Amino acid sequence: MVAGNWKMNTTVAEGVALAAAVLERCSAETAVDVVVLPPFVHLQPVHEVLAGSRVRLGAQDVFWEDAGAYTGEVSAAMLADLCDLVLVGHSERRHLLGETDVETGRKLAAAVRHGLVAIVAVGETESEHDAGDTLAVVDRQLDAVLAAQSTALTPDGWVIAYEPVWAIGTGRTATPEQAQEVCAHIRVHVERRLGAAPRVLYGGSVSAANAAELFACPDIDGGLVGGASLKPDVFATIVAAAGTR
Repeated sequence: MVAGNWKMNTTVAEGVALAAAVLERCSAETAVDVVVLPPFVHLQPVHEVLAGSRVRLGAQDVFWEDAGAYTGEVSAAMLADLCDLVLVGHSERRHLLGETDVETGRKLAAAVRHGLVAIVAVGETESEHDAGDTLAVVDRQLDAVLAAQSTALTPDGWVIAYEPVWAIGTGRTATPEQAQEVCAHIRVHVERRLGAAPRVLYGGSVSAANAAELFACPDIDGGLVGGASLKPDVFATIVAAAGTR
């Protein structure tokens, strides 16, 4: 899987054009699940662009309640007719907007309840990384997510994205060895609790230059791509790299 997180970028018209460009370049790729994650206001028109294609549509966030007096929030029930997937727990939600591990778990539960595949982002800050706490942080985040689930998670029902916060939008990237170590640890940690793990993606300044090397790692099942997903030719190169794994 290669998922492009557009974050808070593009107007609606620009987003429609970007989706069309991604579709043109990536729709023939049969070995990779290609996903775009545009802003909420783009979802309906992008849904229309992608309808009937192999490129899948996801939202960048979701609220944990189905309905109610939650001004500005968007529920999984609202997204279910438009999207296949939803991203939860992204580091920008956690560290800029104060989302907690427990809230991320509640968002995952809401997504699963409505048949959406959740991409659950986990990862450590620079200070946690430098202190040698990477695995402990990732374990804490995963355990909180799992504790919030009232029904068993199946491997096809969610995806985990390891995104070292110190390597997001900074130009820094974990080495393939570092990324492999953490992704392998995530897989074992979840398997011990659930019996099977979902796909594990790497996210953190994935580019056309490093994608092939990252995706060659045995426990990296694709990427969560940020800035490079706004450039259709670059994004297509990353998708192609995943397809040759």
